[in-house]
Amino acid sequence: MSAQPTLPQAAVTDAPRIEINTLPWSAPLQWLWLGWRDFSRAPAIGLFYGSCFMAMGWALLRVFERAPAYTLALSAGFLLMGPFLCLGLYHASRSLERGERPDFGQSLLAWDTRTGTLAIFGFVLLVLEMLWGRASLIIFAVSFDGMPDFKGSLLALLDPENLNFIVAYVAVGAVFAGLIFAISVVSMPMILDRQTDAITAGLTSLRLVLGQPGVMLLWGGLLPGLVVLALLPGFLGLLIVGPVTGHATWHAYRAAVAAEPIAPV
Repeated sequence: MSAQPTLPQAAVTDAPRIEINTLPWSAPLQWLWLGWRDFSRAPAIGLFYGSCFMAMGWALLRVFERAPAYTLALSAGFLLMGPFLCLGLYHASRSLERGERPDFGQSLLAWDTRTGTLAIFGFVLLVLEMLWGRASLIIFAVSFDGMPDFKGSLLALLDPENLNFIVAYVAVGAVFAGLIFAISVVSMPMILDRQTDAITAGLTSLRLVLGQPGVMLLWGGLLPGLVVLALLPGFLGLLIVGPVTGHATWHAYRAAVAAEPIAPV
């Protein structure tokens, strides 16, 4: 009997597993502080992206007032644009971390070196947001025996008589929002920072959330809470809250995902 051929060691060795660091409960507050520090060190870049977030909020409000039927589709588009806008903030935070001066032009083109991977990940987010929108429309149709005026349906959220609709709408929204958060909480800065594919980045983010649900649930609650507060004064709060949370997300990634091992020379 002939001997079985042996494969080279490199062929049978698994790729190194990306390590997840253990996070203290105080980590989210620390990320916000670091995000504020980065914003104060590069305010012009932060204010530019903050003005973009604020303009998106104003645009969404105008659409809701004049053509409410298109609000859901525009919301999905803005949810997709937000993480990609934050790439410029991640780039600025990375530059500050390296002791470099952030460059506004380079922050605008932060996506350029990872276009393919970001496109794949963006497509996944788009599909999830489209499914979320479709599920919401189905709930509207079932709860109100047909598709009512979209603006009226949103106002119905505040009517206690529509408790079944409220519970179903919030539950479905929580499921999709939780899934999107779980696969994307550190994915975008990870894709920007290292040579990794979209699947690995998404799974790493999911491992982080499932492995340390308490800390990440706190982080996931702080982010929308701050954004809601920022919406109250005519969306003006987004001018500061948007860039600060963007910078903070970079520090969340750096704290949660272990640095890449240095290859031996």
